[in-house]
Amino acid sequence: QVQLVESGGGLVQSGGTLRLSCVVSGRTFSSYAMGWFRQFPGKERESVAAISWNGGSTFYVDSVKGRFTISRDNAKNTVYLQMNSLKPEDTAVYYCARRLAVTSYSILDVRAYDYWGQGTQVNVSS
Repeated sequence: QVQLVESGGGLVQSGGTLRLSCVVSGRTFSSYAMGWFRQFPGKERESVAAISWNGGSTFYVDSVKGRFTISRDNAKNTVYLQMNSLKPEDTAVYYCARRLAVTSYSILDVRAYDYWGQGTQVNVSS
């Protein structure tokens, strides 16, 4: 069974930084694209960023471009989300997820992902 465990969330002031980590169990981590998502209270989960299996390609939603960076370390079965210049509107629960091996959904589509972590809360104060 694949398990994903996020960490690194917390409370930070506006303009601050956080780095989220997601450790994935199993020996096939390097075969899959990974994504970060977030969910605001009362809203559906939305995409933040995604990264290809080898880290060669990264993808971001417009609202985080230039501020967030997704990366991965396949030797450590870990994907990261470096978040800089945080804003109060970034406050949400952040999730990592593993993309399906075969899917017609785009890499930034929530429906393209099957395994999810439990989430980590990020709070940005103004």
